[in-house]
Amino acid sequence: MTTTASAESAARAACRAAGLPDRPLTRLHDHATSVFLLATEGIVVRVSPAAQQRSLETAVALTRWLVTNEFPATEPATIVQPVRYDPFVVTFWRHYPQVCPVKPTSEHLGALLRSLHALPSPPVGLPEYLPLTSLKPALEGSTFLEEVQREWLMQRRAELLRAYDELDFPLGRGHIHGDAYPGNALWEGIGVRLGDWDEAAFGPREIDLANTFQGVRFGRTHQELDDFSRAYGYDIRTWTGLPVLCEIRDLHTLGAYIRRADHGDEAAQEQLCYRISTLMNRSDSARWEAV
Repeated sequence: MTTTASAESAARAACRAAGLPDRPLTRLHDHATSVFLLATEGIVVRVSPAAQQRSLETAVALTRWLVTNEFPATEPATIVQPVRYDPFVVTFWRHYPQVCPVKPTSEHLGALLRSLHALPSPPVGLPEYLPLTSLKPALEGSTFLEEVQREWLMQRRAELLRAYDELDFPLGRGHIHGDAYPGNALWEGIGVRLGDWDEAAFGPREIDLANTFQGVRFGRTHQELDDFSRAYGYDIRTWTGLPVLCEIRDLHTLGAYIRRADHGDEAAQEQLCYRISTLMNRSDSARWEAV
């Protein structure tokens, strides 16, 4: 009989393979990636699908270069990684305890992205940014989605990709974080670091700005958007392509929920159905929740 490893068992096995203790291991987060804390070592253990191995190799190499060049990226642990443990791949990162009850702001993120985009091109082979690539197999393979939901999402994906291909990007192209939003910023003392580099790519700079504006779905305020724009030095709201990128981000956020729903996660199922309903009804002001 074949058994599939759990994210936790993969984390423990990868710790042992990397020469680290595998206990005590505390689960911190479980969404697109399962995240654990190895508290005795001050290391965060991130367990991702094995299909992401190449992007994680890139993330580790890129963040090492960024830290060397004094950009405050979250720092990978100084061990050989990633570690493959099918059907997962595991990476190890320095832990930054978040003791402040107030999270880093959109203004912090705007300043970080301004510094990131000002750096010279990194000596790391970055993949070309291709929107909604991972959503297609998630839609096609889902056992949870109803056929009408699947068909509508596939059609909307195709429409948005056509619209994306027609955009002109005034900020040009270069290295981008790919998943930049305030939730990926972490405190380190009084400073802020930018984490979660799994989607780093070469693409339009506007990609890194639009995610913050899509955050109105989660209650981000007009003042927060103003603060972000001022810190970055450019207001993307003056660009007509922003709605397309926000709608692409809307669809992108569904991927992890589809995978969780397929595994029977009831909270993810409920939120996924709600998000799809608001998209199909064109309820652009509908509030979403992160569950």
